[in-house]
Amino acid sequence: MDERIIRGPACVAEGATWLAGREPAFARALAVTGPLPLRLRPGGFAALLDAIVSQQVSVASARAIWARLQAAGLTEAAAVAAATDDDLRACGLSRPKIRYALALARTGPDYAALRDLPAEEAIARLVCLPGIGRWTAEIYAMFSLGRADVFAPGELALQEAARMLFSLEARPTEKALRAMAGGWSPWRSIAARALWAYYRAAKGREGIRG
Repeated sequence: MDERIIRGPACVAEGATWLAGREPAFARALAVTGPLPLRLRPGGFAALLDAIVSQQVSVASARAIWARLQAAGLTEAAAVAAATDDDLRACGLSRPKIRYALALARTGPDYAALRDLPAEEAIARLVCLPGIGRWTAEIYAMFSLGRADVFAPGELALQEAARMLFSLEARPTEKALRAMAGGWSPWRSIAARALWAYYRAAKGREGIRG
C-alpha cells in the first residue's frame, strides 16, 4: 500500500494548505474555521459499532445511544456477541441495528489486516458486512484508518456545507459531490474535515461525531 496516512496535526495542516492553494473556497472556509481537528479514532470493533450507531440519526441521538452502550458495557465484541436483543434495544438500538451489531460482533473483519489494504479494498471488504454501507466504510477509513484521500459524499452535513461554501442553488447529490471531491485528491479526507468544520461554524452544531 502506498497511500498517505494522516498521523497527526502536521498532516492535517499540510493538507489544508494544499487545499487552500488549489481551491479559493477552502481558503475562505479555513479563514472561518481556523485549524482543522485531527479527528482520528482508534480502529477495531468499537469504532465500527460507533459508526453503525451513528447511521441516519442526529449527532445528539448517536451520542446518547453510545453513552448507554458504554454504561451497559456493550462496546466490545465479546460483550455484544453475548447480549440479547433486549439488552441492545434498551440502549436505543433499532431492530436493524441490533442485527448489524450482533453480526459484526460474531463475524467481524480482520481489523489489523484492514490497515494494510489500499483504501478502496478496505472499504470494499467492509461493505460486504451486514449493515455496513459505503458511508460507514468511508467514515471508518477516514477516522480509524487515517486515510488521507477518502471522502464520504453521502454525508448530509458535507452536502450542506458544500452547498453553502460553493454557493450552489441546491444541496449536491451524493454523485455530484463525489465528482466535485475528485478535484480535492489526494487530500479528500482533509476537505471533509474542512467542510464539517465550516458546517459547524455556519450552523452552530456538529455535522458528525468527532
